[in-house]
Amino acid sequence: MENNIAVGLDIGTTKIVAMIGRKNEYGKVEILGIGKSKSLGVHRGVVNNITQTIQSIQLAVQEAETAAAAKIEGVTVGIAGQHIRSLQHSDYITRANSDQVIDEEDIDRLINQVHKLVMLPGEEIIHVLPQEYKVDGQAEIKEPVGMYGGRLEANFHVVVGQVSSIRNVGRCIQSAGLQLEGVTLEPLASSNAVLSQEEKEAGVALIDIGGGTTDLAIFRDGIIRHTAVIPFGGNVITEDIKEGCSIIEKQAELLKIKFGSAWPGENKDNEIVSIPGLRGREPKEITLKNLSKIIHARVVEIIEQVYVEIKNYGHEEQKKKLIAGIVLTGGGAQLKHLKQLVEFITGMDTRIGYPNEHLAGNSDDEITSPLFATAVGLVMDGLKRNERKKAETIAEEIETIDEENENTEEETEAIEQPQPVKERRSFLDKLSERLKDFLDNAE
Repeated sequence: MENNIAVGLDIGTTKIVAMIGRKNEYGKVEILGIGKSKSLGVHRGVVNNITQTIQSIQLAVQEAETAAAAKIEGVTVGIAGQHIRSLQHSDYITRANSDQVIDEEDIDRLINQVHKLVMLPGEEIIHVLPQEYKVDGQAEIKEPVGMYGGRLEANFHVVVGQVSSIRNVGRCIQSAGLQLEGVTLEPLASSNAVLSQEEKEAGVALIDIGGGTTDLAIFRDGIIRHTAVIPFGGNVITEDIKEGCSIIEKQAELLKIKFGSAWPGENKDNEIVSIPGLRGREPKEITLKNLSKIIHARVVEIIEQVYVEIKNYGHEEQKKKLIAGIVLTGGGAQLKHLKQLVEFITGMDTRIGYPNEHLAGNSDDEITSPLFATAVGLVMDGLKRNERKKAETIAEEIETIDEENENTEEETEAIEQPQPVKERRSFLDKLSERLKDFLDNAE
């Protein structure tokens, strides 16, 4: 596979999407191929049947390969699911030599210390995201590198998940004949695809309503401040319609998509849909008003749970206010009148998020649907990872060339001045590597 191509694999509760993309000459992401399959074996974002998940992954990947006429080897995968939780944590280190400025190594030491936090059995830290630093008690420092100080402390947003769930995802990918290139938290991936930098600065809550889970990511001052996964999504709405109208799931899903609305007042009392009965039974008649009442009740419940999380973050405090309001994405965001309902419940500005922020202008309408926000975000993440690898290889090559050309000291000094900036490796890269090692040794 070419170096500048990346593949995102979104393993959802209702669908699995494989998306192949590359950067065009304008730095935008161009989607070359997309494949999706019905997700069997995933429940509320967690794999519960390995064999079925492997088959679904293979189907999606084959479809994407055919569309893009390329071979897929490695993928960037998203993790979500009801086992994800997040917590706030503060930690500090005391520096041995306060005459020297703080460097990347000090920050790494601080972050590694957070990784030693004792978790519940079977849990592992997925992300450690520094919020703001303090140097010798001076608060609200965004970037402490280059400052003097003896005590460096920081507040962290720590995202935790179940080891076994993450490993199962890795196992499915490996068994589907693919390499795991990287792991990303799904709310982070969708927010990269959907939100603009201005929104992240102003303060925004991204709500990604999927089939089995609803993900929330809150940004303020350009930094992620809060994440949560709520174990309800579009499927529970379908389930309610199925129960409430005594019809089969397939019909309930179609009803929801075609006629569903989150606002019961919109429908007249005499609007009726007729649904064919099973095996020659009488057709059923369902009023659209009843349908939207069922949907409304469930959506209100989901939004209220999300709103509790937004309040937990502290949206009601003046300096934590989310000025850009709420952005809705994911398949569930396509429900009619959802935007109005969310504004009504939360009193916050709301828009529907389409993942066209970073996509090339000529992208297909299908791709820019909120349905594919996570997949687009994962492709972007994969492309970024490729660029990092490329930069590292170039830096290594420069070093070897320097060693080979054993110049005189003066010349060497002149060459050495512009040192390649060492990118801090995110914990997810380390997690991906550990996961690869684990899978290799587990056979």
